[in-house]
Amino acid sequence: MVSLSSFAGADSGIVRERPFQLLLLINVLPPLGTALLSPVLGSLVEPLGASAANIGLMMSAFTAPSIFVIPIAGVVSDRYGRRPVLLFGLVWFGLTGTAVAFVSTFGAALALRALQGIGFAALTPIIITSLGDLYAGTKEATAQGLRFTGSGLSQTAFPLAAGVLVGMAWQYPFLLYAVAFPIAAVVYLYFEEPLDEAGGVGSGDDGEGDGTDGEGDGADGEGDEAGIRAQIGDMRGLVAQRRAWTMVVARGSANVAWFGFLTYNSILVVDVLGHTPAEAGALAALASLTYALAATQAGRIADVFDDRLYPLVATNLSMGAGLALAFLARSLPVAAVGVALMGIGFGLVLSIYRSVITTLPPPDLRGGLVSLGEGTGRAAATATPIVMGAAVALATRPLGFETAVRAVGVGAGVVGAGVGIACLLLMSASPPIRTAE
Repeated sequence: MVSLSSFAGADSGIVRERPFQLLLLINVLPPLGTALLSPVLGSLVEPLGASAANIGLMMSAFTAPSIFVIPIAGVVSDRYGRRPVLLFGLVWFGLTGTAVAFVSTFGAALALRALQGIGFAALTPIIITSLGDLYAGTKEATAQGLRFTGSGLSQTAFPLAAGVLVGMAWQYPFLLYAVAFPIAAVVYLYFEEPLDEAGGVGSGDDGEGDGTDGEGDGADGEGDEAGIRAQIGDMRGLVAQRRAWTMVVARGSANVAWFGFLTYNSILVVDVLGHTPAEAGALAALASLTYALAATQAGRIADVFDDRLYPLVATNLSMGAGLALAFLARSLPVAAVGVALMGIGFGLVLSIYRSVITTLPPPDLRGGLVSLGEGTGRAAATATPIVMGAAVALATRPLGFETAVRAVGVGAGVVGAGVGIACLLLMSASPPIRTAE
């Protein structure tokens, strides 16, 4: 019988630890922000008074706000702790997502989706940061990989349920977001603040230098404000260093390839290759499953290589080449091979990226840097469908629709992998991170 340790490595024993189990439980929700809607968007056009051309805004409305909110959530979690931010994110994500089932206009649904995106901003980046607080080295890489595996399984299972429920009523899939409420209750009762293990909440503002530690009845508010300003200043100094900003950009570039696939998967399979929407769904499921399985190996790969540059370059190449092969394929089996290569690359590259980012800053700035990296990911997720759509529209007249789709898909793979590799090479030649004394 195959054991988890033989599959995911010696550090896989962390799955028996309560903090990790609770973070995995929280992690069930964020992937559903977009994955849950993927199979039901077409069924929302008529009841919400939308059109086939603008129903995709249900995705963009969710991803766009988090571009700006994620960095704020990171700074707040560094200052006040991970636990309160996670609890807020769970309740807000569930409340605004479930509320979509009770509206009848497209505008109201878009507004609620935008509000739900704020909840996302308080979940995924803080989960990733909390894992960095709790674990180090290969154990932390394993934790990030297993978390990402959980995301892939969540994105595979819940959309299947949504596809069944939407056949009963268009509102029913949104009720699945109510699972956030019992999860929030469990987290409230059992989850302890992980930042305490990594140096304490507000550890970067412990009064060193003057020994006052916030003494004085009227100084608390001013001290908090000054502390936040100082923390933002420290974050700016951190991100200005090449070793930090290159990893932030690289983290976003991976989403260009992934969301390029998600956006044009159905068009590639149905309109270009001449297959059915069900087969497009199977290809999407293959992508999720391959990245979920690949992510379990992140810790093992980190243990094999002293320098993570080499596996990161290789996984970027797998991701970009796989996407290019999928869009150049003349048959569904060949496209499936490309999608599997892309999924393997994406699952590993994102897990290892996140592991590297959590190790760069001191604990009191970790949440801010991780959140900034996740913010670039959301920016890429928001911009990629828009840019690809414009590129296909421009290229269709001289090239024809099929060739335009193929060319733009290949371009997404080249950009996603190429930018990532360029950033990695720059980072490898950068001096170590300097922190303020």
